Amino acid sequence: MSTKNIAVILSGCGGKDGAEITEAVSTLISLSQNGVTYKVFAPDIDIIPTNHLTTKSMTNEKRNLMVEAARISRGDVTEIAALKSDEFDAVIFPGGLGAALHLSTWAQQGAGCSVLPEVKRVIEEFYNASKPIGAICIAPVLVAKVLGKYNITITLGQDDKEAIKEVQKTGAIHEVCPVEDYITDRLNKVITTPAYMCKAKPHQIFKGISGLVKELVEMA
Repeated sequence: MSTKNIAVILSGCGGKDGAEITEAVSTLISLSQNGVTYKVFAPDIDIIPTNHLTTKSMTNEKRNLMVEAARISRGDVTEIAALKSDEFDAVIFPGGLGAALHLSTWAQQGAGCSVLPEVKRVIEEFYNASKPIGAICIAPVLVAKVLGKYNITITLGQDDKEAIKEVQKTGAIHEVCPVEDYITDRLNKVITTPAYMCKAKPHQIFKGISGLVKELVEMA
């Protein structure tokens, strides 16, 4: 039996403007623990970064999402346009505000947002191929926006009531979930966990993501 191969899509590096580091690293560790191979992807676009100490935009500076994602993946990252769904058994989107700022315009527009074309393509291709899609923290909004018309079920936890209302506007179903657990939509093969959408400690984040990854690998 061949080893399963999982695509991981990062939105940069850093919870305020990219991929949340604890969530991304927890995902990679969990994939390794489950004995699968993985490949990291990110969009090749420049963004205005956020100073994570002051939370203010660094308007005099630009950073590239692939270059930033390489900080997490130890330099091994590929442009998302090269991601072909027929080469992978499943895909995972770790969270962080990069998903809402750069993979989509959710942070500005909520349910009325647009999703980066390559991200939309990937989600649709994996869904149409009946391959599992995992999404963590705020990243489930990407799946809700693209696949909400199929009444998929996702979770953002229970704390962010406004975000939950916006998810429901997409047609997706929201289910409350504690941070250490995950929600599986078995019909649509979508698995989500709230992570830092809840106030939680790192070990709780890791437990929820570990469960999601185990479920996703078994489903792939």
